[in-house]
Amino acid sequence: MTTILDVLEKGAQFLDSKGISEARLNMEHLVAHKLECKRMDLYLRFDEPLSENILTELRSWLKIRSQHIPLQHIIGFVHFYSHDFKSDKRALIPRPETEELVELIVNADFPTPARVLDLGCGSGVLGITIAKALVTKCEQLVLADLSTDALSLAKENAEALEVDAELIETDLFSSITGTFDLIVANLPYIGETERADLSPEVLHDPELALFSGQDGLDLLRRFTAECSNFLNPRGMIALEVGHQQGQIVADLLDQAGLKDAEVQDDLSGIARFPIARKY
Repeated sequence: MTTILDVLEKGAQFLDSKGISEARLNMEHLVAHKLECKRMDLYLRFDEPLSENILTELRSWLKIRSQHIPLQHIIGFVHFYSHDFKSDKRALIPRPETEELVELIVNADFPTPARVLDLGCGSGVLGITIAKALVTKCEQLVLADLSTDALSLAKENAEALEVDAELIETDLFSSITGTFDLIVANLPYIGETERADLSPEVLHDPELALFSGQDGLDLLRRFTAECSNFLNPRGMIALEVGHQQGQIVADLLDQAGLKDAEVQDDLSGIARFPIARKY
């Protein structure tokens, strides 16, 4: 008889031997997903035996995870800011820091009800989450991306979470019309020189969502040069950038004529979130 505890311990040992970080946590997520329960509920069910059918599927998932396929791609979703979003190879897996950007934005001062643009939206988690959090303060949400695959995933997530959104395929602002009260973006910011340092899991994200020139700033330079033209008076720009790019991007926003350009730190003390306004 193989119990939940047996599976957790043996599975974690196997994943750890394959170089998977946080192996026990990964195993808990896999088992909880298969049993359709909360991860913490497993601690009350350690002695429960598992059927051979369940064990067979868990072994299959373990084999896939051991090849550094992201956990989110195996279970098919990611939990982000109290919502579950569909997650697969079509778009970047959102990072925990992006939840901090959402918190910063929903507590910021900008005109409402707001027209919101999420540029480079990927799976749509940033724009959709903001729209859900603002409730009646969001007049319109536009999700825009160069990738048709990412937009198809964003559409599925918007529909699942019952958020009305206009989807636009565009290279940055090239197909965007009108002006907005809030423009948010988590654009690719990894430099080609950093490619060798990335984890195997990160490299399963689309290259289009990761890399932006040698220093990672190519798209951010284009964005900051154009964004003011699409921002309403008193409107706000809020970005997430790499760990050494915060002040550089804030300076670019300032050079583009925006006001109050500053960088907010993430919870690790990294200058992560450039913000600016138009007056």
